[in-house]
Amino acid sequence: MRPVFSRPSGSRLIGALRFLRQVASATALAVLVAGCSSLASRDPTNQPLTGNAAQAFASSRQDSGAGDDVVVGLAFSGGGMRAAAFAHGVLRELNDTTVRTRIGTHSLLDNVTFVSGVSGGSVAAAYFGLKKREALNDFRERFLIRNAEEGLSTSIDPVNLVRALGGGVNDVRVFARWLDQNLYNGATFADFRKTPGPRIWINASDIYNRTPFIYGEASFISLCSDLASYPIADAVAASAAVPIVFTPMVIKTYPKQCTDQPPEWLQRAYASPNAPPLLKGFANALYSYRDGTTKYLKLVDGGLVDNFGLSGFTISRLAAREPHEPLSPEQAVRLRRMMVVLVDAGRGPSGNWVQTVDGPTGSELIMAAADTAGQASVNASFTAFQSIMSDWQRQLSAWRCSLSPELRRRYGVPANWNCRDIKLVVTRVGFDQLGPERAKALNAVDTRLKLPVDQVDAVIAAGRDALGVNSAYLEFLKSVGGRTHQPAPMPGEPAAPAESAPVAAFPGLPDFTPASSFSEAR
Repeated sequence: MRPVFSRPSGSRLIGALRFLRQVASATALAVLVAGCSSLASRDPTNQPLTGNAAQAFASSRQDSGAGDDVVVGLAFSGGGMRAAAFAHGVLRELNDTTVRTRIGTHSLLDNVTFVSGVSGGSVAAAYFGLKKREALNDFRERFLIRNAEEGLSTSIDPVNLVRALGGGVNDVRVFARWLDQNLYNGATFADFRKTPGPRIWINASDIYNRTPFIYGEASFISLCSDLASYPIADAVAASAAVPIVFTPMVIKTYPKQCTDQPPEWLQRAYASPNAPPLLKGFANALYSYRDGTTKYLKLVDGGLVDNFGLSGFTISRLAAREPHEPLSPEQAVRLRRMMVVLVDAGRGPSGNWVQTVDGPTGSELIMAAADTAGQASVNASFTAFQSIMSDWQRQLSAWRCSLSPELRRRYGVPANWNCRDIKLVVTRVGFDQLGPERAKALNAVDTRLKLPVDQVDAVIAAGRDALGVNSAYLEFLKSVGGRTHQPAPMPGEPAAPAESAPVAAFPGLPDFTPASSFSEAR
């Protein structure tokens, strides 16, 4: 489209009149679009608490792996469809790996106890939380090779520019409806609890309070709202609501429905001037929900504040008063190995403007600035999380070894128990661990919500391979007698002839340190 001020020579008056007519038309269009956008439903779908809904929901938890001595946690990063595909590949690899633990020999997927997801990663996290192992059978067909952008406006034109200025090109509820109809089938958070499975954290960003919003009990108790009835599709859509591309997801607070006092950890964090900044900011936001200061939350893509989705893990540990928390004492004495895998499908450097003296262009500069800020946040959160886990391992070991004989009996300490036999491992899997050429091809895959089938399958395979070659993961398998099996073939692939050899038993993992884990993960 020709720029407004680029016009042929002629009468200045005629040119001015034409310009004014274009301005008038654009203004009328803006009013029309603004009026139409106001007709889109932004009514919050979260419901107020009634009776003992919060207590009933909390008591319904059936965590998987709660009685075992091996725990696996997963954090799925943002990155559109490719992030969901990469996460799916990691889940498939875990499913095809067997381990020997205190409850027997079984798939390592059974030991996944908590999963956190951001943006595209939240789609995979929520579906796995809902369907458990069955999610591996049809997630590719139901989501990964579908066009999740159908019904969305993705072009750059005057109408969409006006919509963007009005708060978002697309109504986030349209995407939520698509997810609900095609993937989650009307499921709510209560459906996560119908069968034993991992705890699921879906992460969005509260852009007013500038904090993570974690779809979980703590947030909804502070909203005085019923988490059990909240649609999973709405939470995932909020987590993936890229600003400007989507309008924010709206959540209503119900302070008059609050009858109980805030949890003790929340009161303590809110009152303490010395609480860690992440915990303090989260506590301040939750209090603003309870006291009515915030009437309506506006939630967007969780990657704005935490593209790894580590906030839930980190806050739960920062809020702890006892060395074993957030584990129960019984879980803490049983625990022998814990591994947290950060599944990173984030963007690498892009563009060719570093090859010329000119550039970047305005749009490239905006994208580069956003990526720079986001990557700095990711690096900082990863490093901080490693430090927290390292400290926790030392505290757990000291706490376990200090237990009196009476407490050991009460907590069910097993015979021949070694109080120091506990290792916590944090590792990251990403495209960069698969060699430069393959990483370059994977980084070229777009982060939008529809991809060619061959790219989807390439990213799924990358998820399997990146975990399978990760050195920290392989050492973890050695410590639990792990065995990797030949995976089921992807669509269009021939079946392989035999399974791989078992991973030899290994007496233990090296002590976790931030430096060693970071070098291994990179």
